[in-house]
Amino acid sequence: MIKVHLVSDFNVDLLGRYLQADKSLPECSVVVAPYGQVFQSLNEQPAPNPDRFGLVWTRPEGAIPTFSRVLEGEKVDAARLFIEAAEFAEQLKRAAKNYRVLFVANWVRSMKDRGLGALDWAGDGHAYLLAKMNVLLAEAVRSTSNIYVLDASRWLEAAQPNARDPKYWFAMKTPFTEGVFETAARDIKAAIRASTGSSRKVIAVDLDNTLWGGVVGDDGWENLNLGGHDHNGEAYVEFQKALKVLTRRGIQVVLVSKNDENVALTAIGNHPEMVLRKQDIAAWRINWNDKAQNIVELAQELNLGLQSFVFIDDNPAERGRVRESLPEVFVPEWPKSPTRYAEALRSLDCFDQPSITEEDRSRTQMYVDERNRRENVIKFSSTEEWLDSLNIEITVARIRGSNIKRAVQLLNKTNQMNLAGRRLVETELDHWIAEKAGREMNVLSVADRFGDLGLTGIISWERQGRVISIVDFVLSCRAMGRKVEETMLHLAWKAARAAQADEILAHAVPTKRNGPCLDFWRRGGFNEVEPNVFRWNPDTEYPKPACVNIKID
Repeated sequence: MIKVHLVSDFNVDLLGRYLQADKSLPECSVVVAPYGQVFQSLNEQPAPNPDRFGLVWTRPEGAIPTFSRVLEGEKVDAARLFIEAAEFAEQLKRAAKNYRVLFVANWVRSMKDRGLGALDWAGDGHAYLLAKMNVLLAEAVRSTSNIYVLDASRWLEAAQPNARDPKYWFAMKTPFTEGVFETAARDIKAAIRASTGSSRKVIAVDLDNTLWGGVVGDDGWENLNLGGHDHNGEAYVEFQKALKVLTRRGIQVVLVSKNDENVALTAIGNHPEMVLRKQDIAAWRINWNDKAQNIVELAQELNLGLQSFVFIDDNPAERGRVRESLPEVFVPEWPKSPTRYAEALRSLDCFDQPSITEEDRSRTQMYVDERNRRENVIKFSSTEEWLDSLNIEITVARIRGSNIKRAVQLLNKTNQMNLAGRRLVETELDHWIAEKAGREMNVLSVADRFGDLGLTGIISWERQGRVISIVDFVLSCRAMGRKVEETMLHLAWKAARAAQADEILAHAVPTKRNGPCLDFWRRGGFNEVEPNVFRWNPDTEYPKPACVNIKID
């Protein structure tokens, strides 16, 4: 149960009710700070609670005194306005230390402000000043890794034309109607999922009448309704463009279609209006088998859990089949008209992320490279021969500013190869390392002759007397089976030797999904001295895999 603390200068009881009523995971319990006591609430020093999330939602005239004078028609010094906005941002940054994540709603126009009409975007216009305050706020808190600014203007837009009603203000001291709070609650839940690594990672898409119009096996790829001057054809192209945008954020597109594979792939490769090509698609199952089973196989191929998948199909029977047989897969209802497909896709909040790294942007290429590796395996008589052929290079670096975002992302998203299952935000990770001497975290980036897999591994340990205890042992699924696991243990052995330790210990925390990690530890050479506790004597070398070249950054 996630605890959410709501701080506002207006009545947000309705928001609290919507958050608690929303049964999508994670479920929330809500504490509402006393009405109007924003600064007092932000200055409180509550007991540390790693599960506490916060939302600060204020009116600009309530948080920034000088802006209230702007609304009263006074001539003000704009510099003073921006100083007060910066001071408010500093207060948020101090308060963020008391939360795992602190969300801040940006400022929106006041209900009692029409603005200045044609002068509204002039130097002292209300719209201009408010926009500049919002930009200043966002830039000021950007350096604080556990603060995220949410776009409250979207919540009002979704509730138009009835986002405001003066009666609500006079009766309940809230400037917005229920529709605004309902949308805000959904957005906040999505932001919580993103910040805790619970977002979806894969979108499985049907082909006929979903990715294009028509049935390719009957119509031929030349006659598909895709692009051209037909409104539905243009809509299919727009849907593919929306999918491609997701791939550039690290979301994988896979295909699940009842079709002849050669015919379908020919259409993907040859149709001039196709936006998605083979290099944009992480994997596919194009056959006449049950789609639910095909999704299971794709999850195994990508080394991802079913809870990472979203399934889109124009056929309600296929959607129902997957929804009933694979409840972990999210299957949204889908519009009948292709003109609504792109809009429906963009409305999904399950792909939200707390950050987008360069590795996210290149992840599809990493999966394409992996497909090439698998196809290359058949050329070799043994796994060892294949591994030797890859020219694997592992770059090892200490955790630092340039890699911490990706490390936190990997820590929070990785389930299968994760020893302890720790979930941390940047500030918590910084605190853990600095809190006690003898703690160290290394990150591993992997490359081979097929391409760069990026930052894929994390190992951390702490020295406790004459013992080196491994705390985190995390490896991305796409790097499993490349001897990276053994390389990580070799690094721990070297650290233990350098510290003149008497033993290396690792305590595994079994979860529903880290079975592969436990399997590795049980066959990795360490002695299981008691259930899920593994030991190695540093007097015995833990060898570096012969197929791996290690580079220290």
